[in-house]
Amino acid sequence: MAGLFDGKVALVTGGGSGIGRATALFYARDGAKVVVGDIVQTGADETAARIQAAGGQATSLIGDVASPEYCQALVDHAVKTFGRLDFAFNNAGISGDQKPTADYSLESWNKVISINLSSVFYGMRAQIPAMLKTGGGSIVNMSSILGQVAFASSAGYVAAKHGVVGLTKTAALEYSAQGIRVNVVGPGFIKTPLISALEQNQDTYNMLVSLHPIGRLGEAEEVAELVVWLCSPKASFVSGAYIPVDGGYLTR
Repeated sequence: MAGLFDGKVALVTGGGSGIGRATALFYARDGAKVVVGDIVQTGADETAARIQAAGGQATSLIGDVASPEYCQALVDHAVKTFGRLDFAFNNAGISGDQKPTADYSLESWNKVISINLSSVFYGMRAQIPAMLKTGGGSIVNMSSILGQVAFASSAGYVAAKHGVVGLTKTAALEYSAQGIRVNVVGPGFIKTPLISALEQNQDTYNMLVSLHPIGRLGEAEEVAELVVWLCSPKASFVSGAYIPVDGGYLTR
């Protein structure tokens, strides 16, 4: 597996399924060595195995991104195993409660904020020093269309995803001149395990589809292509950007 990212090393959180897996496979497709992080052993191992079966190099490390120690361990593992870190995709996330704000549980709030927002801070706090040591790199953070607009009964998720956008722009302002580009992607509703349960309710599924002018939900690979592009030299003048990949959702 050779290409644009030969000699580069990429790290993906939530790489055991969905958008994370698709992105890990695409990094490897273009020549990068990949560190797959996930909380589920089987998923992370399968992603790494797929990369290896295609002739690439990959390793996995299991843990919870809500732990700053784990986020540091991922970076340390990348440097120890492959010698450097060039790209990071801070992708791991959960949905949380589906309740109005006044009924939203404190437990769900704290969990969603820790996994969807604090983990991005923990990740960048570990990733940036490693990238600076080798002259720079590219970080892509996972937000959502709900990093720009509201969605009823999703207070924790919406707040976290808005926060990721602000955190990304701040890091980009601080480190772009030092060779680290930081961007954030905003997917619409994508066919991943996170929303697979909704397919059991056809009315809900059809409602979600109707919110996307393109007339369907997105595919994980469509987001992965954007993430990989943002890490490539083709995006060399892009930093601090929020880029939706949403089938037109935000045009409504």
